[in-house]
Amino acid sequence: MKLYTVCYLIKKNDILMLYRNKKENDINEGKWVGVGGKIEEGESPFESIKREIKEETGLIANKVELRGLLTFVYNGEMDYIYVFSSEDFSGKIIECDEGELEYIPRNKVLDLPIWEGDRYFLKYIVEGNKDFFAYKMEYVGDKLIKIEKEN
Repeated sequence: MKLYTVCYLIKKNDILMLYRNKKENDINEGKWVGVGGKIEEGESPFESIKREIKEETGLIANKVELRGLLTFVYNGEMDYIYVFSSEDFSGKIIECDEGELEYIPRNKVLDLPIWEGDRYFLKYIVEGNKDFFAYKMEYVGDKLIKIEKEN
């Protein structure tokens, strides 16, 4: 079991997305995702996501909001992903070594090549719905085989 964080940085009507196309052996290759990564030893999810945002984008997250929790089952392994959003950040975007960063209009995010299960919870982010969400998603390869809303 691994613990991860992901954040969607919102600027007016755009959401910062990361197109994963640079890292070798990347489970997310060819997909658009939020920024984030593994929670390191001794970190809280909040500390982790602020560090990940800085490392991947160069931006400083002044405030992040915990939006949801995902249980991600992939080829028999289970991961937990804390989902955040932020509208309070500053700085200039740097080049990311994992892919291309791009602000995408809210109304176009769900049209991108994303994980099938991401469509369920990203609706909350895209629509500005502040309700907390929790989903359990099971995948075999890239195929979503089961999804359960848990709250």
